[in-house]
Amino acid sequence: MLEALKAGKRAIRQISMLEHGHGGVVDEIRQLAAARAVKIAVVPRAILDTLCRDQPHQGVVAFAEPLPELGLSDIVAVLKASVDPAFVVVLDEVKDPQNAGAILRTAEAAGVHGVVVTAHRSAFAGEGVERASAGATEHVPFVRVINLRAALEELKEAGCWVVGADMEGAKPHTDADLVRPVAIVLGEEGKGLRELTKKTCDELVRIPMRGQIASLNVSAAAAILCFEVIRQRGLVK
Repeated sequence: MLEALKAGKRAIRQISMLEHGHGGVVDEIRQLAAARAVKIAVVPRAILDTLCRDQPHQGVVAFAEPLPELGLSDIVAVLKASVDPAFVVVLDEVKDPQNAGAILRTAEAAGVHGVVVTAHRSAFAGEGVERASAGATEHVPFVRVINLRAALEELKEAGCWVVGADMEGAKPHTDADLVRPVAIVLGEEGKGLRELTKKTCDELVRIPMRGQIASLNVSAAAAILCFEVIRQRGLVK
């Protein structure tokens, strides 16, 4: 909720909180709500528990509109307006909300311009992603596309070099040129990238493994690749 108030991308109709709620985050929520003329209602804990269906709520609940639905053209517009080389993350049927949320959180921390996800067979069809992202959904533009191949071709036309993460990649990820405008593509938790997605990528890279387990969790792989991009670009000291 705090990140939603900071970002200001969605309408918040009302905030309900416990009478004795106070402290750093709660005080900041009160200040931002006042600045945006959002009504705050003081309610007993039982009401918050009911509103949240007995899920953890930390004493504050917001009634908010959904985030505006974006299209791929919105991401392309962000790329064209940026002074930095394009940096996009693409998720090919990532199904676990915890993974998807963690990837969005990493993308926000790494300064990704946007995230593109498949509309079908994707975690982004559910409600757990926003919670798992720790507020990153409020800051990172993400779009759902029906035809991922067409979306990748459009990103290529916008100047992106499309790099897929695959265990059989021809080179280690550190050998890829990630200084140039890039779209990093990661696949579904069990099967990885689909064959058509692999064929659409400009190159495939692997993350070198020294242990006995064959692959990393997709959110861990995303973190390694995203921070390799900003390392190569000299954005991390």
